[in-house]
Amino acid sequence: MSRLKEQYNNEIAKAMTDKFGYKNVMEVPKLVKIVVNMGVGEAKENQKVLESAVADMEAITGQHAVITRAKNSVANFKIREGMGIGCKTTLRGDKMYDFLDRLVNLALPRVRDFHGVNPDSFDGRGNYALGIKEQIIFPEIEYDKVDKVRGMDVIFVTTAKTDEEARELLRLFGMPFAK
Repeated sequence: MSRLKEQYNNEIAKAMTDKFGYKNVMEVPKLVKIVVNMGVGEAKENQKVLESAVADMEAITGQHAVITRAKNSVANFKIREGMGIGCKTTLRGDKMYDFLDRLVNLALPRVRDFHGVNPDSFDGRGNYALGIKEQIIFPEIEYDKVDKVRGMDVIFVTTAKTDEEARELLRLFGMPFAK
């Protein structure tokens, strides 16, 4: 079992129940999935760039990445319908907890001038969105083999009803929110 999953079962669920006064264990918010998304705009000229981005994402998440395709043609951006423009992967279960553990404890401290993540990036329904500017903060990426520094979006989907509950859940998981 993953270290964070064990921590959730033993400590976090009890702390959340004490703070918010849940009457049933099923009311306690939990992490459902983590979606990692990487948009690759230069892929319209060169498909090798997209393959490189997919390889980076697969190394970071430890799971196969899916190529996202354009739904509509946009002449101004020189994009045709069905053209590959990015990649994404959805993490659940143990891989989700392992990724969260690596993100919080290894990757985020490696960000330059890091003062914590934005505590206001919640959507009103208990989900959190985090933007990462460089994929090279992850230890799985070899710096010398990177062709271009790319950013990615990480979305944490929880069962929390409010942003306050979700913020507390992620804080207990170790997410370093800025003061």
